[in-house]
Amino acid sequence: MARRTLAVLAAVLAVAASGVLLHEREPAPAVRVPEAAGATYPGLYVDPNGAAAVHVRALERAGRRAEAAILRRIADRPAATWFTDAAPGYADRARQLVTAATAAGRLPVLTLYYIPNRDCGSHSRGGAANLPAYRSWVAALAAAIRGHRALVILEPDAVAQAVRGGCLSPRATAQRYAVLSAAVTVLAALPGVSVYLDAGNPTWIPAARMAPALRRSGVGRARGFALNVANFETTADNLRYGTQLSRLLGGRRHFVVDTSRNGNGPAQRGAGDRHWCNPPGRRLGVPPTLRTGHPLADAYLWVKRPGESDGACGGGAPPAGQWYPAYARALAG
Repeated sequence: MARRTLAVLAAVLAVAASGVLLHEREPAPAVRVPEAAGATYPGLYVDPNGAAAVHVRALERAGRRAEAAILRRIADRPAATWFTDAAPGYADRARQLVTAATAAGRLPVLTLYYIPNRDCGSHSRGGAANLPAYRSWVAALAAAIRGHRALVILEPDAVAQAVRGGCLSPRATAQRYAVLSAAVTVLAALPGVSVYLDAGNPTWIPAARMAPALRRSGVGRARGFALNVANFETTADNLRYGTQLSRLLGGRRHFVVDTSRNGNGPAQRGAGDRHWCNPPGRRLGVPPTLRTGHPLADAYLWVKRPGESDGACGGGAPPAGQWYPAYARALAG
């Protein structure tokens, strides 16, 4: 049965990516979960196996309780779980995550980050070897989370880098939009799953250029789009940009904002990649919540997991995605 489901999902992805016109449908209703007793807002899931939580437990075992208390400002708050490769068991990891979240009455956030030619060969280079491999990977994850509620952030930077140009040929750009659209189709068809296609940040691509690319990438079948993933732009600037972008998309697309590290706004420009790659002086932003008070903003999320490196930049920083204790302490301090 599982193999048949995967085959069907992969076939849907292949058909959609081939350029066949798909009828758009209304997005799923806004995500809502029951409030836990005593909670002031619906609960997002805290992964007990996140790098911050593991590090805090190690500090407590070592008797470094003051340091552990600081890092609990990260470890005890919900953050997205990233899926970045096809290592054995990746689908099982997704299934275990959503199953645990459902059992806890909480909502998990998953970030899918495996597009071919990921990050245009920069710090987070990698991704699927080819488009068929990517379609199969998405199909496997869709099968793994079927039957559970979840928020899915789809492919940070993928659309923005295609719009900016410089690393994809015109043909590869069109293929990227098509395979993203196909992924949206499969994931958004899952009951209880809300998909947000990444749309960069307010300082990267003007909204007038981003909107057509999002349309080609299937945003009309998604709940909406995600902003500021792994970036530092202020929440206010993201709300303005998101509202403008939604208006260009017909006024019906909602969005989420990554507030994980924007508490002190962006670093000053002019320092090369240090503007965005582990810049000093940044702070944690607004804690994750599904209640933003904004009619189009569905959530403030910690999509980038605070304390995980942006890349091996600035001297002493580990590769992208690895736990960086010194930077975590600076963010939470």
